[in-house]
Amino acid sequence: MIKYVLNDILLFENDDVLAVNKPSGFSTLEDRIDDSNVLSLIKKSYPQIQNCHRLDKYTSGVLLFAKNPETYRAISMQFQNREVKKIYHAVAQGHTDFDNTEVNVPLVIKPAGNVYFDFKHGKESKTFFKTMRNYKLCSLVECVPVTGRKHQIRVHLKYLKHPIVADVAYDGAPLFLSSFKKKYKKGNEEERPLIGRMALHAYMLEFSLPENGKISITAPYPKDFRLLVRQLEKYG
Repeated sequence: MIKYVLNDILLFENDDVLAVNKPSGFSTLEDRIDDSNVLSLIKKSYPQIQNCHRLDKYTSGVLLFAKNPETYRAISMQFQNREVKKIYHAVAQGHTDFDNTEVNVPLVIKPAGNVYFDFKHGKESKTFFKTMRNYKLCSLVECVPVTGRKHQIRVHLKYLKHPIVADVAYDGAPLFLSSFKKKYKKGNEEERPLIGRMALHAYMLEFSLPENGKISITAPYPKDFRLLVRQLEKYG
C-alpha cells in the first residue's frame, strides 16, 4: 500500500473546510480489513476534523472535510437537502448515447452489502448521465447523482446495461489494450488490464459557505485513470 502525506493529496483548504483528492484503494473511514484511511491521515494534522461525506474505497476524487462543528452542520444540511452538486466521471462499457439521461430507479442494500434495484421496497435514487466521448468498446460518461445512495452510480449504469469498466461487483469487465489495439504483441507475460480498479472518479464538488459563497472543487484524474483515458484516446 502506498503511503501518503496530506500535502500529496490536498486540493483546497480555508479556515472552515479541507478537500483532498482521495486515492483509490483508501477508505474514507477505518474499515475492518485495512486501517489505511483518509480520515486518520488528516487527523494527524487536524484532530477535530470531520468527514462531510464518503467515497467508495476504490473510487478516487474529491472528498470534503469540515474543520469545525458549525461548518460540519451547515454542509451536512446541504447534503441532506440535495444542494451539493456532485459530478463523477466513469468509463462505461459499450457505446452510450446519454444526453442528460435521467435514471430514477429505487435501490435497496442487501445484507451482504451489495445494492440492487427494487421498485417495491427500494429508496428513491436519481442520477443524470451525459456521454462525453465514445470509444471503440467503451465511453467516458459524466454522472451527476441527485440522491446519495450507496453504490448509486454503479448500480444505475448496470441498470442501463453499461456497467463501469472493471466494476466486477456490478458486471463490469476488465478492459485490455489487446481488445482494440491493432497488432498488439502480448509477449510472454500475462496481459494486465488498462486499469486495475473500477473506472470511477469523483471529479467535482460544489457547495456553499456563509463567508465564501459557492465553492467549486475539481480533482484531476489520478495516474491510473489518466493513463486509461490516454490509451483510449490513442487507440480506442
